[in-house]
Amino acid sequence: MPTLSPSQLPSHSSVAIVGGGQAGLSLSYHLQQRGIDHVVLEKHHAMHAWQNQRWDNFCLVTPNWQCKLPGHEYSGSDPHGFMKKDEINAYLAGFRAKVDAPLIEGVTVRRVAPRAQQAGGGFGVSTSAGDFTADQVVVASGGYHLPIIPRLAERLPAGITQVHSEQYRNAASLPEGAVLVVGSGQSGSQIAEDLHLAGRKVFLAVGNAPRCARFYRGKDVVDWLADMHYYDMPVHEHPLREGVRDNTNHYVTGRDGGRDIDLRRFASEGMELYGVLKGLEGTTLQFACDLARSLDQADQVYNGINASIDKYIEKNGIATTEPASVYQATWVPAQERATLDLAAAGITAIVWCIGFQPDFRWVEAPVFDGRGHPGHVRGVTQQPGLYFLGLPWLYTWGSGRFSGVARDALYLAEKIDALRLREEEPNESAEDMPAYS
Repeated sequence: MPTLSPSQLPSHSSVAIVGGGQAGLSLSYHLQQRGIDHVVLEKHHAMHAWQNQRWDNFCLVTPNWQCKLPGHEYSGSDPHGFMKKDEINAYLAGFRAKVDAPLIEGVTVRRVAPRAQQAGGGFGVSTSAGDFTADQVVVASGGYHLPIIPRLAERLPAGITQVHSEQYRNAASLPEGAVLVVGSGQSGSQIAEDLHLAGRKVFLAVGNAPRCARFYRGKDVVDWLADMHYYDMPVHEHPLREGVRDNTNHYVTGRDGGRDIDLRRFASEGMELYGVLKGLEGTTLQFACDLARSLDQADQVYNGINASIDKYIEKNGIATTEPASVYQATWVPAQERATLDLAAAGITAIVWCIGFQPDFRWVEAPVFDGRGHPGHVRGVTQQPGLYFLGLPWLYTWGSGRFSGVARDALYLAEKIDALRLREEEPNESAEDMPAYS
């Protein structure tokens, strides 16, 4: 089925999918398998985030074999490698062509709200191309909507260039001079490395993100964790329960075939590390004195994951070519530094890498908590017919990966089909109703 134009917006659809990324198209694939009428609405164009919100040297942090979108598994020659940005987009373009979803691009969904039963039930959907109704709605627009930039950014000197991680492309896109990267999660640590490798002077405000090894005892750590079923553990079985959804992902990289990201090594090579950014006074930034603790905690997680792999190897009698090992710090901060004068340090640009906030204000249903996050069980909300797909830890750690999205989409397709069949069952007539005395 060809991509539709906004003028072809239906007056009614059995299912409305909001979001044309890998999550929305994965669900479309499974709905097509079941012959369920649906439409996919995308504000920009399909796979927009992958094409427009990644830096030039971006690559996957999980090996290629984990790319298992429905009906479209990775089939290249390097299953244990890490696809680069252009390769990822080519893979996703192939998936889009294969799914051939009833997709309408360039349409913004402005409001989704349940309709009263006397008005026909289901949902009213208001869009930039007009309004329509749907029996069921799936929000597949992800959870990374509003870039987080602290208010102190408004008081920074006008001459300093500020970009969020979603806007960063390469070192040459920033003015000459030193660069401050704020945040050390996956994006922050990799962008700091990108700038460092390009020969730029980098200052990095380190947060509490954990880290893990790229390879350990002869195999990618992701391979070990998959063998150990870490990516299959449902959120309700995790020790932190739903609290795990607030965790920051471990930093590691697939660049140049994959390697650890070791901030201590960067520091020994000239990168300047600070603690968490706390404030601004004039041109002087203020930081928490927690750098040493953050580095130690990241290393503790690193060694803890490796120790769990050691136990798995020993328990299962697995032969390996490499012995167990423990990471030992190669650099420690001589002292905690609480301030940094931007002018004296020659900093001309800041890259904010402190994440995103969700923005589901257009979904008018009583399913959200005080922070704007939807309450759900495996994507199913308490509002009948309303679902979420493509969120981190929607069901498992793997939900944030291509293979996990495919599994989550299949589950929701089954739920959607079951509700559709129930609603299509004819109502019992009065004579069929049981009699009571």
